[in-house]
Order: sequence, then C-alpha cells, then structure tokens
Amino acid sequence: MARKRYSPHKGSLVPFDRTLFSNKHKFTYIGKGEIGGKAHGLAEFKGIIESGVFDRFSPDISVTIPALTVITTEYFDQFIRQNDLKEIAFSSARDDLIANTFLQARLPVQLLGDLRSLVQQVHTPLAVRSSSMLEDAMFEPFASVYGTKMIPNNQPGVDSRFHKLVEAIKYVYASTFFKAAANYMKATHHTLHDEKMAVIIQEVIGTRFGERFYPHISGVVRSYNFYPYGNAEPEEGVVDLALGMGRTIVDEGTAWSYSPAYPKTGPPFNSVNDMMKSSQTKFWAVNMQAPGRYNPVDEVEYMEKYDLTAAEYDGSLSYIASTLDLQDGRITSGTGITGPRILDFAPILKSKMIPLNELLETLLKISEDRLGMRVEIEFALRLDRMDCSPADFGFLQIRPMVVSDTEVELNQSELIGDGVLVSSETVLGNGILDTIRDIVYIDPDRFDVSNSREIAGQLDKFNEILVDSKKPYLLIGFGRLGTSDPSCGVPVTFDQISGAKAIIESSLPDLAFNLSQGSHFFHNVTSFRIFYFSVNHWSEYGIDWDWLKKQKVIRETEFLKHVELPSALLVKVDGRKGRGVIFYERKK
Repeated sequence: MARKRYSPHKGSLVPFDRTLFSNKHKFTYIGKGEIGGKAHGLAEFKGIIESGVFDRFSPDISVTIPALTVITTEYFDQFIRQNDLKEIAFSSARDDLIANTFLQARLPVQLLGDLRSLVQQVHTPLAVRSSSMLEDAMFEPFASVYGTKMIPNNQPGVDSRFHKLVEAIKYVYASTFFKAAANYMKATHHTLHDEKMAVIIQEVIGTRFGERFYPHISGVVRSYNFYPYGNAEPEEGVVDLALGMGRTIVDEGTAWSYSPAYPKTGPPFNSVNDMMKSSQTKFWAVNMQAPGRYNPVDEVEYMEKYDLTAAEYDGSLSYIASTLDLQDGRITSGTGITGPRILDFAPILKSKMIPLNELLETLLKISEDRLGMRVEIEFALRLDRMDCSPADFGFLQIRPMVVSDTEVELNQSELIGDGVLVSSETVLGNGILDTIRDIVYIDPDRFDVSNSREIAGQLDKFNEILVDSKKPYLLIGFGRLGTSDPSCGVPVTFDQISGAKAIIESSLPDLAFNLSQGSHFFHNVTSFRIFYFSVNHWSEYGIDWDWLKKQKVIRETEFLKHVELPSALLVKVDGRKGRGVIFYERKK
C-alpha cells in the first residue's frame, strides 16, 4: 500500500473565542504553538467528515468529532519556564513527586481567562487528554504513555469546575515526565528534551444515568487483524466493542471482537460457559457524584467501575446485550427475557438496529485511503435511549498501524523438532530475528498468580538493566501480560518490558486467557514490531522447559530468572499464517 504524507488538515482549527461548544466552531485552539500528534489526527479526520462521505448513514447515525479545544505547546513551554520546573521534570523523581510539584505550580495567566470562560459555558463531562509532539507519530508507539483525566464538570460553582480543569491540565503536563514516558524515550531513541505537550479538552460523548455518565458503546476498529478466525482474512480488519468508557478496551483488553466482514460471527468459544466467562461483566463510567476520594494525581479520580447490574438498572443493555435462557440453554438477542446477560452486541450486529458495521467498514476504507496505510481508530457511540437511533458516533482518535509485509517461509515440519525452544500457531508479527541472546522468564515452578504484582515490579528492574545494556531479550510469562487484572496474568505496563523483542505468553491449567487486539498494550507490541507468541499449555508445540532450565542463570529473583546464551536465538514468524518458531540451535 502506498504511503501518503500525514499532515494536519489546513483550516480545521480556529482560534478559541470564548464561545466553545455553543456555536459553529467546535474545533478550536488556544496559543501559537503546535497542536501535537493526537490533535493532528483529529484535524485530518474533521476534513473527511465535512466532505459528506458519512451523510448516507444519517439519520440513523451521525458522525462527529466531539467538541474540543487544544492548548498548544506554547503554554506548556511557558508553564515549565515560569515555574522553574525543569529540575524536577528531568530528575527521574517518583511520579507522585513530579505530579505534586506540577500541581502546586501556576498556569500562565494568559491561559486562565480562556479556561474560565470555557467552564462557564460547558457543564458536560470533559476529557483532558495529552497530544504530545511525538504521540501517535508515524511508526512510533506512545499509546497510553501520557495521562488522560476525565472530569465530571458538573459542580454548580464555576470556581470549582475551573480549579478541577486546571488540576487536570497540570496532571497531563506532569505525565510528560513520568517514569513510563522516560522508559519509552529510551526504547524509541528519543529523549525527554525532544518532547512537548499540547492538551486537548474534549466533550465526553455519552449519556447521564443518575450518578453515572458513559457511552453505550466504546470501540476500537483496526484495518488489520492479527488473529483472524473462521473465514476472516487479516486484511478484513477487526472490531472490539465494549459497554461504557473505552478504558475497558484500551487499558484492560476486555471486549467483544469480530471481523467487519462477518459481523454476525463472534469469537470461537468451546461452550456457552466459556462465552459467559469471557463476556464483559464490569464497565467504567464518569462518577457524577462527589468522588469518594481527593487524589489529583490519580488518573481515574473521577471514574468508577460498575457491575452490569448498574447498566441493567440504567436500561443501557437493551440494544447491546443478549440473554442466556437458563431453561433451555439458548442465547436470545436482547434483554426481553430474564437470565444472565452477555454483551455480544447482537441487536446491532445481527438485527442491524443501526448500520454500525457498515459505517465502520466505510470508515476503515476512507481512513486507509487518506493516510495510505493501515489504521487503528477509537470511537464512542451514544444511542437513543428509547429507540436506539438516532445514534451519535464520536470519532476519538486515529493512529497508523505497523504491519510488516516481509515474506517468511516457515514449513509445518519446522514447528516440531530438535532445537526448537517454542513454536505456536497463534503468533503476532512477521519476519526473522537473530539478535536475541538473553532470556528473562518467570519460573514455572514458583509462579503463583497471587504474586503477579510483585512479579511485574521485578520485571521492571530486569528490563531496566537490559535496556541500559542495550540487550534485546526474550520474555516468557504466564497469563496475559499487560492486564489490569492481576488474577488474569502479570499486570506489567508496556514500559516495564520495553526492551523485549519477543514475548511468549503461556497459559496454565488454572490460568487461561483471551487475546486482545484493541488495547494500548497490544498497539505498542505491534508498533515496536515485537514478536508475540501465545502458547497453550496443552498444545502439541509448547515450550522446551527442560532445555531452558539447563541454561546458566546469571541473575534471578524469587520469581524470575535471567539466562544469557552463548549464541543468538533464531526467531522466525510467518505473519500471513500467524505461526512462528524460536530455535536455539538451528541457523538460517
């Protein structure tokens, strides 16, 4: 696919005029600096919407970018300079110390008048998001590196709303210098001095249900599917859908996944019980009541996680859930009968109450043609509470996807045989790598998921040593890496394993896990071109633990071992067929 230049849409933004969200100018900026990578992507897409290509979906679905204003990097520079923050910013101090110092500093006075004017007119929840210079740039990861804060913005007093907005902006500024950002800089060969931060203040799309505010559907659509199943092809893409705020998908990896080419075909499950176990059971919403805690350095200070019973009470499951009939074991679309709910979005995907899938197919094609490459898009959907439509589709973010087209020949016979450390038919990536001599693995004899948080901390230290030594390594773990639920695997953040060039995730008899394509962790894995092997413990392939345990250990903790090999491993991955092998003896 030809690659086109990625540039902001000229004329999409107008200067903020203190009438934000209340007139025709819903895409504005404050300051004379840069708007950052995330805002560039939205500016590009604003031009696409205004071309009228989505008009045919109206009135069932209207496509918009939620109203926003961008604080340019000019004020970030002023904020750092006027408050003498460089020393603490580049000090490698703890995140909470940096955040608290930034929160005590003052925003430039020229900015404060516009912010106060903004909150005087706006009473809906706001997302205060990063839009850094490096963020979402071509072939750079930076997904979920910087902070985003959702604020309810519903206090009766202007002063209170103004102060909460100011706190959120300072928090996003501070996140530029958090440890995660510093580790990413090392992995991408940048320095913190290369970075500047613009901030997007954006209306949160959703509906208020009493104490909760959330969209009926959040989603991520990708134009390349690394794990196709059934008749789906990788080039046909993949969609992840979830109830509530998108944090469920992009930070936790929980979603209903399907191919846009086969919207009625869900993920393969062995049984209804397996389907129930994998279905979303909790969702995130903005807490519209007084928060139970004051913690301005907490990214989810104003967010809460709720059970599906709350969504049932709100009436927000009617168009997105199915129901298991306990009498006959059948699954019925909708919530017209009593029984456990399954979030499979059947009323929309199978009964086509709104043409969401057709819209997503159109969206992918247009975005690919415009950017000249594979794309990943985040969105949110607000449904009509009574009739499902008209629905509001909020376009939130677009990123380029990195998909290698190198042709790799890998015979089936190579997956089994002498010299194979691991092989799998569920592998992400494409290509050949022969530079890894170091292996970090969780000791299978000592692993207990109850210690997964401690293991994440130990991985962080091993990663720092290997990154500083410029040694790429193979990481072997159990359950899902990057999960936010420590009972499902190791809740490591991507920056804590940023030096790994190949990752093996293995299941255990009591620790199965589902793959997720829509999460920020997954996006970073693909953007860094990391080979990613998923291994089931019952598989005919698996890991040669006998060989690995015989290798010389040069560093270990209670749960981890670090092995340095005399010669490099050979990693071969056939991305077209999604299978791969790692040899410890064979040569190319």
